[in-house]
Amino acid sequence: MSRLGDHDLRTLMRAAQAGDRAAYRSALAALADWLRGYFAHRIAPGQVDDLVQEVLIAVHAKRATYDPDLPIYPWVAAIARYRWIDALRKMARTPETALDIEPPVDSEEEPVLARLSLDQLLGQLPTAQGQAITLTKVEGRSVAETATITGQSESAVKVNVHRGLKKLAALVESQPL
Repeated sequence: MSRLGDHDLRTLMRAAQAGDRAAYRSALAALADWLRGYFAHRIAPGQVDDLVQEVLIAVHAKRATYDPDLPIYPWVAAIARYRWIDALRKMARTPETALDIEPPVDSEEEPVLARLSLDQLLGQLPTAQGQAITLTKVEGRSVAETATITGQSESAVKVNVHRGLKKLAALVESQPL
């Protein structure tokens, strides 16, 4: 489906708010396509569809608050951004599960290059944030262990990880592909 212009999508939403089910299905389909593009470079490909569905549910729940005289894409983008941030926070809180097998490595250079890229990104963060992320997310240490190693309180470690991941997301998002 090609992307609908803002005016066309607003027209569909106006009709949907008046009870036109076909217009609502068309509007949601157009929004789903747009959201897949919106999330394509913001989150792992395996999570895009789940995030699109979450946003569509939020749009459905808040559809009565939408004013069809205003542009729709900024309204949907705001909802999408909040859902994306929620997903990033959830990923930061969820401990990673260790795999029983080692994933295949195409060459010996790839892990080294990946670590150099990670170190370069972490180097752009304040030291406390980079250290907290390295210890908790890269090395897999607990918040308590990280607090002991760094001399920070557990709360400070959590805040530094959260803020650091937020800054990393912004840095990665701003990088050209």
